[in-house]
Amino acid sequence: MALLLVACRREPQATPDPHYVTGASWQADGRWFYPREDFAWQDTGLAVRDQGQDGELTADGEVRDSMAMTGAHQTLQLPAIVSVTNLENGREVVVRLNDRGPAQAGRMLSLSARAADLLGMGEGPARVRVVENEAESRRLAEILPGAPKLEISAAPREGVTQTDLSGQGSSTVGMAVQAGDAATPKTGLTLPALPAEVRQGWAAPGMLWVEVMDLTSRYSAMVQAARYGGVIRPDLTAGHGMMWAVRFGPFTTIQDADSALRRALAAGLTGSHIVVE
Repeated sequence: MALLLVACRREPQATPDPHYVTGASWQADGRWFYPREDFAWQDTGLAVRDQGQDGELTADGEVRDSMAMTGAHQTLQLPAIVSVTNLENGREVVVRLNDRGPAQAGRMLSLSARAADLLGMGEGPARVRVVENEAESRRLAEILPGAPKLEISAAPREGVTQTDLSGQGSSTVGMAVQAGDAATPKTGLTLPALPAEVRQGWAAPGMLWVEVMDLTSRYSAMVQAARYGGVIRPDLTAGHGMMWAVRFGPFTTIQDADSALRRALAAGLTGSHIVVE
């Protein structure tokens, strides 16, 4: 009996190459997104489950894993460490943002299956608060290739000294960074997995609003609110001092907020998004 041997071709495996990235502007579902570096970012909005396939490379070069504590954000530098609180039940987790998305208008964040499960999310969107961990996010930017670096040539080349104010003179305590001495980020890094842990806090679901713009002038915000039939609210989440947000709402259901968002986008207010307060 002749044996028929069939060669099985193995699909190539994605090779991880973690790196720092902001990336170019991109458009999806009627909105433009402009990635930027912001290490003190926080906001509220709607989170959904990530729909990507395991094994794909994420925007920062990691291999997608639905069981890892990861997520995607539309504009924040990658990777970034953030805490995510499900306002509907008070559960909080820490995830590493490593991809761009979600593409759907009105959705701020997408989360891996593992992170979504720990947050108690269903199949639909959940109201969340997201706060970036500045220290951990900066540390990742320092060790990964691709991030803007300090020009070493601008650093002092001589010894660093300290002066004894008691009159005993001065002594050398270390050497400043020399040109070419800076640690060069290594390629082929594998970022450690974050622990799959959940903290339980108080539920605070809040109401839904469609925010159409942020302005530094309260008077300008009042003018725009009157023009579009909205209201103004102080907004301290932007990290840039006092801002005045022009919003429509409030809405009790996500469906109503989505409808208002679509109307705002159709009216040319392309920066419109959903917030929870």
